[in-house]
Amino acid sequence: MIEKQPDPAGQDTRDETVDVPEVEVISSIDPTTRQPPPPSIGDQATGGVLWMTAQKWVARLFGFVTIMILTRLLSPADFGTVAAASTVLPFFYLLSDLGFAAYIVQVDKTDRRMLSTAFWFSMSAGVVLCVALFGVAPWLGLIFGDPDVIPVMRALSLWVLATAVGSVPMAIMRREMRFAAIAGIATIAALGAQIVAIVMAFSGLGVWALVGQSLTAPVISTIFLWSSVHWRPGFGFSRPDFARMTRFGSQVLGVEFVAMLRASGEAAVISSTLGLAKFGYMNIAQRLVQLVQDLTGSAIVPVAQVAFAKIRNDADRLRDAYIRALRLTYSALSLPMTFVAVAAPLIVPIVFGDGWQESFAVAQILALAGSLSIGAWLDHGLFYGVGKPGRWFAYALVIDGLTLGTTIALVHLGLVAIAWGFVVVCIIATVVRWFLTSRLLGARWYRVAGPFCYLLVVTIVAGSAGWGTMLFTSDLPPLLSVMIIGIVITIVHIVVTRLIARTVISEAVRILRRSKLGKRIPFLARKGM
Repeated sequence: MIEKQPDPAGQDTRDETVDVPEVEVISSIDPTTRQPPPPSIGDQATGGVLWMTAQKWVARLFGFVTIMILTRLLSPADFGTVAAASTVLPFFYLLSDLGFAAYIVQVDKTDRRMLSTAFWFSMSAGVVLCVALFGVAPWLGLIFGDPDVIPVMRALSLWVLATAVGSVPMAIMRREMRFAAIAGIATIAALGAQIVAIVMAFSGLGVWALVGQSLTAPVISTIFLWSSVHWRPGFGFSRPDFARMTRFGSQVLGVEFVAMLRASGEAAVISSTLGLAKFGYMNIAQRLVQLVQDLTGSAIVPVAQVAFAKIRNDADRLRDAYIRALRLTYSALSLPMTFVAVAAPLIVPIVFGDGWQESFAVAQILALAGSLSIGAWLDHGLFYGVGKPGRWFAYALVIDGLTLGTTIALVHLGLVAIAWGFVVVCIIATVVRWFLTSRLLGARWYRVAGPFCYLLVVTIVAGSAGWGTMLFTSDLPPLLSVMIIGIVITIVHIVVTRLIARTVISEAVRILRRSKLGKRIPFLARKGM
């Protein structure tokens, strides 16, 4: 469980096959026509996280409004039908992409033949898998025990094709670190899909409003992606490139499949042993933690992968960039996770309604586990960025297997015991990553582990302050109490960071101020910040 605004023409005009030292570029500028130096990779990466995170917040906010409307126009059965039909879509998309997009993002050089090879495979696989999903829909409908799933699944098979066709241009834009454009496209696609869903729902189309929403987003996204890149596929197909991409992509695919199998195994173990109601409580707790992670940290992996790939041939620069990024990541993500770990008993009823008391303690413990595993987001991007997905696959195989084994061993003790088991696994996983990452970077393990000490201190101190505040404000309305707890945790978090990790705040402000998104925020753009 780090962006660049496109030029007016929508294209990054740099030749990505030529590595021009930054010093030479600056020194060759005529003083009479001096231009500001291009943003550093670190600044572009930070801007990328900001843009992608902002896009997540916008999409979530409008998505929340849309779901409030749709739940009043559609039946629970409509939502259940689409949810059931959608469960197999990620599996089919993974097969159509085969990890080629991840390869394109991190490879040193690309050419038209290699990109064309990736495109023709993805499109061909998308067509084949779309037809296959259409054909097996009746059998999957029998598994779900609902014949209404069949036509919905057949319609959603087009989602696989639309997404596969856009995978290569998306990889190109990520490679060029054009995350501002990517965020804009994702926002337009999400809003367009939500408008389509609302219009179809008001037209009385029922479940097809949700189908329309699911299909509109990838179609809009794919159209805008192709209009934003100037590359077009040729008709060549390179077997050597295909073999290299397959070797790399199969390891990426393995990581995703292991995660899917682990999640499915956990669901099966909990629901079969403790019952569907208990699994529902666990699911709500997981949803809350995943929501926070999605809104704060989901941009780290794709952006870090590109940023680290750009500098992977400079060992010293890569090592220093990773340590700085790790400190910033711990600082930024530990705050919301600590907040959830403290205030989950108040947040769950506000977000999900009453009747979820058994999710309170589970959500708090899972948030604590999430805090301990923050570094995994950055490490994931690091291993992919330096072209070592096989090592990450081996790590994921062991840790996901240990997670599932812990669930099996503790399930008879209840959900709280399972959640504490996850905490133990997160601690083990963190220690394992110290040694894996230090070996990859050529650094001492304690240097990689150093920022974790800051994480422990700031989480304990800020969490204790928030816990005391929650006890002190227990008689206040829940929403007001949540706001006060959030303010206290934030203030204490900043103070502790200022005392024991002074450079983190100043570096974060400096990078934010230099990013294009930061320049649009008045108080950051002012001189002297």
